[in-house]
Amino acid sequence: MRNLLLSVGAFLLLLGNLNAQNHRGCGSMEVLARQLMEDPQMQQRMQDIEDHTAQFIAAGGAHERAVITIPVVVHVVYNTTAQNISDAQIQSQIDVLNADFRKLNADVANVPSVWTSIVADFELNFCMATQDPNGNSTTGIERRQTSVTSFSTDDKVKFYSQGGLDAWDASKYLNLWVCNLGGGLLGYAQFPGGPASTDGVVCTYTAFGTIGTAQAPFNKGRTATHEVGHWVNLYHIWGDDGSSCSGSDLVGDTPNQADENYGCPTFPQVSCSNGPNGDMFMNYMDYTDDACMYMFTNGQKTRGQSVFASGGARFSLTTSNGCQPPSGGSCGTPTGLNATNITQTSATLGWGAVSGATTYNLQWKISTSGTWTTVSGLTTTSYNLTGLSAGATYNYQVQAVCNGTSGNYSTQASFTTTSGGGGCSDAYETNNTLSTAKTIPTGTAFTAQIATSTDKDYYKFQNTSTLRKVKVELTTLPADYDLRLYRNGTQVGISQNGGTTSEIIKYNSNSSAIATYTAYVYGYNGAWSNTQCYTLKASLSSTNWREDGSTDGEVEEIELAVQFENAGFGLFPNPASDNVTVEVPVQEEDANVTVSMFDASGRLAMQQQRVVGKGENRFVFELQDLPAGVYFVQVRSGEMSHTRKLVVKE
Repeated sequence: MRNLLLSVGAFLLLLGNLNAQNHRGCGSMEVLARQLMEDPQMQQRMQDIEDHTAQFIAAGGAHERAVITIPVVVHVVYNTTAQNISDAQIQSQIDVLNADFRKLNADVANVPSVWTSIVADFELNFCMATQDPNGNSTTGIERRQTSVTSFSTDDKVKFYSQGGLDAWDASKYLNLWVCNLGGGLLGYAQFPGGPASTDGVVCTYTAFGTIGTAQAPFNKGRTATHEVGHWVNLYHIWGDDGSSCSGSDLVGDTPNQADENYGCPTFPQVSCSNGPNGDMFMNYMDYTDDACMYMFTNGQKTRGQSVFASGGARFSLTTSNGCQPPSGGSCGTPTGLNATNITQTSATLGWGAVSGATTYNLQWKISTSGTWTTVSGLTTTSYNLTGLSAGATYNYQVQAVCNGTSGNYSTQASFTTTSGGGGCSDAYETNNTLSTAKTIPTGTAFTAQIATSTDKDYYKFQNTSTLRKVKVELTTLPADYDLRLYRNGTQVGISQNGGTTSEIIKYNSNSSAIATYTAYVYGYNGAWSNTQCYTLKASLSSTNWREDGSTDGEVEEIELAVQFENAGFGLFPNPASDNVTVEVPVQEEDANVTVSMFDASGRLAMQQQRVVGKGENRFVFELQDLPAGVYFVQVRSGEMSHTRKLVVKE
């Protein structure tokens, strides 16, 4: 038997070999290699699991053959309607898992006679969860439509913030994600010992279940069987050593073989001097087509069952109540608590509906108090609190009542009212979105606050046919605040200086049409202060604002609306990967030119500024450290500004 754990270096060498082949498309070893590099302690955890496995095997394995039932939650993350697989397709996959892990699959009859005596009933059952982590009734399926067109092995599908869905408690559920995996990848799993937040199995929607979108030759549900095999700590049957014949899957009754098999080989398939019977290519942990894999061995079963034994990495799943429906007299726990419309003296509190709830009880208090105030008998999922103190943090929790039976109170949530201190004159909340922007007067400075990490302030005003030149100033900043300007809903300006440096946007429109402008004030990376104010002033002029902010002298009138065609400068190559050249034509000597690159969120990524001469001038940007994606390149000289889109690829 080899070392119990392959080294990270061996993993990476293996990946290089696998990626050069037209393989089945299992990414589990790639994920394991990445996780071992990211978390130096993970290798020790996996070694501890191997030590426990060795002790379990030495003691004779499981003496009491109790069948273990695993609650399953399926997270369907889809971009197109076709990817939103049906409940029936999901159930077809659960049926396959139950058949394969209980040796109830009809094609087990195809196992060559030399191995029929070691074909294993793994004694694992899988059920769709009927109770979620909060004790509420569930179908075991949750769905989300995402803007992400495809996912990879980077685990983004496992996080709501990155376009996916968060894992349920991995100590109680097997998490299965179904999505569109790119690059020919069929699926991947996380081995025991990895992070709880990413624990589970991912399958592409065309290799999940046996109906609907499942496509041959991966349309018999064996991708999930293979990946769940990894999840219970089984390795690929050839030992992930390329074709050296020196690898091992750490199981005693699987023959040594040179490398993976594809398609449907003919028995016997001899390699590594393992004749006369050759490779066990029909094993679920090889790479053959779905129709040609149909067995686990007794050795694989013993190894897999060790993680469910007392002290094993997945022992907690044996006592999970995920497959037990909530009892008739119980009531679920509210989730999704949120606070909106926050002012100095009020806030609207909301929460998600609980199945079967007839009323709700709300408790709230100032965070420094030990006494709750209770509001009982609420028949809706929101409540408006009034009479609050300015600049104070409040806690609240919600309880559901089902036909007179009370559930548990939710986890506490909190919010902070806007502050009236520091002389702020803000009377415009709530104005947290473009559509809820509050009207402000022009030519008048006022003070306001970003009172919480999620607070955003939108203010709108109009120009006139004669006073059509706009300047917005954001000053006296208590933290790193930024400013954007919109014209009729389209962004036309952005100012993102670091720290507490003032922000200013000047927009010299030559259009006589009256427009609605919106100034957007926000904290960089959630910066905020509920004790100090910022100052905002929107000014109009009939003459153009100069670079120094005045209206003296002649300034060329321009429209600064973003345009991608005829942008007035060269940009090549586009798309780009290593570097990009910005070619700026200048009509005069000693022109001060600033070339800036912003990411899709408007954050400054790179910038060069220099004095250039007449003619073509080139600015070169190195892109190796930038993530792939869409960027906007802006060339500015005085009040002249042009912007073009740039695609950065890997």
